[in-house]
Amino acid sequence: MKFSGICLVTHNVSVLADFYTRILGVKAEGDDVHVELNTEGANIAIFSVEGMEDMAPLSTQGAGYGSVTLMFEVEDVDVEYERLKTLGVEFVKLPATYSWGSRSLWFRDPDSNIIDFYTVLTK
Repeated sequence: MKFSGICLVTHNVSVLADFYTRILGVKAEGDDVHVELNTEGANIAIFSVEGMEDMAPLSTQGAGYGSVTLMFEVEDVDVEYERLKTLGVEFVKLPATYSWGSRSLWFRDPDSNIIDFYTVLTK
């Protein structure tokens, strides 16, 4: 079995797709119902609530939005922090170093999901 990606379900595909293309520097391919973003390691799909309901009625009933944390290993958290400040993201946790050998920062996407950019300091 191989984990290949995650699908974020949203009420506004274009807003979320635009956000992820800006912060990840990847191209979004799709439309207002479904978008794919190819990242190194795993893909991110963004799918509309309406699209999900068309495929499987009541499938999003009781589902939460904004309750996912996406983790991305980056070359240098501090460089990314400076870049993200210019994009106006909502920071949740500023860059910090941890005893388990990583440095990370957290910020939110437009649906309030948390994105964790981290750098492994020791390997």
